[in-house]
Amino acid sequence: MGPSGCGKSTLLDALAGRLATNTRQTGEILINGHKQELSYGTSAYVTQDDTLLTTLTVKEAVYYSAQLQLPDTMSKQDKKQRADSTIKEMGLQDATNTRIGGWGVKGISGGQKRRVSICIEILTHPSLLFLDEPTSGLDSAASYYVMKRIASLGKKDGIQRTIITSIHQPSSEVFQLFDNLCLLSSGKTVYFGPASAASEFFSLNGFPCPPLQNPSDHLLKTINKDFDQDTETESSTEEAISILVSSYKSSEINKDVHNEVALLSKKQMKSMDKNKGHAGFFNQCLALIKRSSLNMFRDLGYYWLRLGIYIALALSLGTVFYDFGTSYASIKDRGSLLSYISGFLTFMSIDGFPSFVEDMKVFQRERQNG
Repeated sequence: MGPSGCGKSTLLDALAGRLATNTRQTGEILINGHKQELSYGTSAYVTQDDTLLTTLTVKEAVYYSAQLQLPDTMSKQDKKQRADSTIKEMGLQDATNTRIGGWGVKGISGGQKRRVSICIEILTHPSLLFLDEPTSGLDSAASYYVMKRIASLGKKDGIQRTIITSIHQPSSEVFQLFDNLCLLSSGKTVYFGPASAASEFFSLNGFPCPPLQNPSDHLLKTINKDFDQDTETESSTEEAISILVSSYKSSEINKDVHNEVALLSKKQMKSMDKNKGHAGFFNQCLALIKRSSLNMFRDLGYYWLRLGIYIALALSLGTVFYDFGTSYASIKDRGSLLSYISGFLTFMSIDGFPSFVEDMKVFQRERQNG
């Protein structure tokens, strides 16, 4: 948790092995004390931006994703059942047959899109789940229910799961769901330890939480230096952050964290599961052909608009160049007709680019998730 630009998303990218190639990373990332790559199906990452095909309904988006991700050993009926149960988990049963929608097309709300993105990523029942601001666009009640369902996923499917999430301004109910809290400010660790002890740590350092105030609001207000122009405050936020950072470094909580890391590294714990099987090449091709065909069929600009323009062009040119004979001069007319058509077709092919760019975003997300 932390104010905007403090490094939450960058930390998640580093942990999930998704940092950009031009970024330098130091230190080691250990999973159960082992240094290893995150294999397919064992981890999932819900990004901050929702990259979904706008022409599909909620049910179709999740079902096609299940066909692409889940192994061939599962029957089509089992895949469909898992997709349906995941949709219900996220409270999307009323929007099942509603199109996702996007630019120029009305569809589901922004909060529902977030939940569809989460549905797609938890289909494989991953052991490690990364969520980048999963509550953005949701009201306080929806945020609580979504986070509660994510937190209780292990009880539903019996898989021991570690969930790491960055979050913006959680309500007090959502804040109580967290086991551990990492507070960041300008890339510095202000606090890392049990979430329940965070308020006490701030109080001990001279920043007590006022009664009847949400603890997360108080924590963020204390370490947010973007608006450090308030003359009423006795000490600047910069000073508060430096006090908290230095106090945390010398605290017992920090020592406990280091001891725990050292203990985990020494223990001979089992490494993460190997690659979970995913859909075979043939089944993936079939699912993608079906999905792309449906997407193009429903996208007005991708297919139907160009078809209408081509019909209008054919009728126009057919009447202009009607019956131009077989004389020597007609050779020049035929050349004009062919050059005009080839030039027009070249320009019209550019019309497919906006839809192609949207497809590429979805492709990139699916590729990164294996």
